[in-house]
Amino acid sequence: MSTATQELVIKANGLVKRFDDQTVVNEFDIQIPKGAIYGFLGPNGSGKTTTIRMLCGLLTPDAGSGSCLGYDILSQSERIKEHVGYMTQKFSLYEDLTIRENLDFMGRMYKIPGRRTKVSEALETLGLAHRSSQLAGELSGGWKQRLALAACLLHEPDLLLLDEPTAGVDPKTRRDFWDEIRRLSDKGVTVLVSTHYMDEAIQCDNIAYIAYGEKLIDGPAMDIPQMVGLATWRVEGSDLADLSMKLTGKPGVEQVARFGSALHVSGTDSEKLTAAVAPFVDDKCHQWTRQPAGLEEVFIHLMNSSTDNFGRQKAA
Repeated sequence: MSTATQELVIKANGLVKRFDDQTVVNEFDIQIPKGAIYGFLGPNGSGKTTTIRMLCGLLTPDAGSGSCLGYDILSQSERIKEHVGYMTQKFSLYEDLTIRENLDFMGRMYKIPGRRTKVSEALETLGLAHRSSQLAGELSGGWKQRLALAACLLHEPDLLLLDEPTAGVDPKTRRDFWDEIRRLSDKGVTVLVSTHYMDEAIQCDNIAYIAYGEKLIDGPAMDIPQMVGLATWRVEGSDLADLSMKLTGKPGVEQVARFGSALHVSGTDSEKLTAAVAPFVDDKCHQWTRQPAGLEEVFIHLMNSSTDNFGRQKAA
């Protein structure tokens, strides 16, 4: 279903944010439907978090307009904040309080009716009940993550902002976390995720690639490679470093990237790319397979073609 036929919870046009003489976000437009998990993907310092905070009314743009949850992001930011749950990258709760005490404090701050019942329900929902008397400072990264999520969900927000939410946690904890986020999305909660991790990006319904203040592309995650038009060959075998050197710079070869035990050779002109790799395809040292480009190849391609805020060419 296209955004034209969905209920939009966020609409923004021409958002600009400057700090001193540096433009951190430049002419940003976006539409985000209700219940979407929308990923903002880009390198550190690219403006992802700044963009999301403007969309949610947490930061005032220097130019542009928009609405979030039916409220104007310029004049009604306080109303927006009442409906937003914000999980920061750095754990920001009180480490000298227990899990339950932290949640109870958050309940008091939001003036939640039936606070104690809500806290107990949150403890059960996120599997924290048996640890409720444990000090937050004694928790591992994964358990701190659960507590942080419980805290920002306590007031039942319509919009959830996650800033690098699974940095430093193990794969199972990451999967459990995303299972919970998906359940929230199914209930109609809209989720905005700032990340530069590919395994987080692939969990998102939609992705916006941002580099150095500019939105490069946005759309459904499954459509992004086709929108960019990137063709890819996967190569396995011996002496991949030598092969990479031979392929780099050939007409049609726009990037050669190592993915584990394989090379991914990509370009936007499929015919030129095929011609460039043709002399190597029949050698007996390597196995060549044509495959659809993935989000990571697209990410590398877009980063290689972008420039940073000071005009210097950047590589991923």
